[in-house]
Amino acid sequence: MIDITKCENLISQLEDSIRNPRKMKAGDELLVGVDLGTAYIVIVVLDQDKKPVACEMEFSQVIRDGLVVDYVGAMSIVRNLKDKIEKKIGAKLTKAAIAVPPGTSDRDSKTHMYVVQGAGLEVSNILDEPTAANSVLKIENGVIVDIGGGTTGLSIIEEKQVVYVADEPTGGTHLTLVVAGNYKIKFEEAEVYKTASSRQREIFPLVVPVVQKIGTIVKEHIQNYDVKEIYLVGGTSCLEGIEKIIENVTGITTIKPKNPFLVTPLGIAMNC
Repeated sequence: MIDITKCENLISQLEDSIRNPRKMKAGDELLVGVDLGTAYIVIVVLDQDKKPVACEMEFSQVIRDGLVVDYVGAMSIVRNLKDKIEKKIGAKLTKAAIAVPPGTSDRDSKTHMYVVQGAGLEVSNILDEPTAANSVLKIENGVIVDIGGGTTGLSIIEEKQVVYVADEPTGGTHLTLVVAGNYKIKFEEAEVYKTASSRQREIFPLVVPVVQKIGTIVKEHIQNYDVKEIYLVGGTSCLEGIEKIIENVTGITTIKPKNPFLVTPLGIAMNC
């Protein structure tokens, strides 16, 4: 089992940079990560020592199951987030790394790249989301499960090497649909309802079947590997108690770091 303390300290610093971005100088080397998620688009900026400088995010529905369905809308959001950060830190963002779900085709990966390029950033690196997350977690053996809005991606790691990746179209969107149906409210309202910390215990029983399905997906993909630990990242992993269900379904120790939503975008920036 890894020492999660360093990872969580870094996440805490990133959370602080959302509220208190650091001023930088023109010419300072900046590492930028753009996470084009199904529910949120996130930009993380680090300094040359990989310490958090700033972070901005916006709820969106321009990506579905890892695919760009609104190119202009996605580009506009990335550009707006970039402009916000530049004004706050006093420096220009010029290049960025991006990540895509495991198994994404070259064509779809290029669409992500074109979105970011269209927003005024040179794309310096493209990697898969769980691999990006491991830049933060630094696990040597185990499986990283990235439960995003539209998909659940996973990377099995043995001796620090990725030996298997997979991606399935089940994620937070499906939980939101359950909440929307139960309360007979619009999807956008259900998303707010679902993510409110005060509502977590209320909605938990409603979404258990979807989380169990995610656990079953993970179990099926890792059955031929000697996996002893599962690490959860991604926005949907923020759901209180999700790790207990995944552990019950898989029978494998399941660990969730502090604010798993920020792990992948932080890791993307580290690979700029």
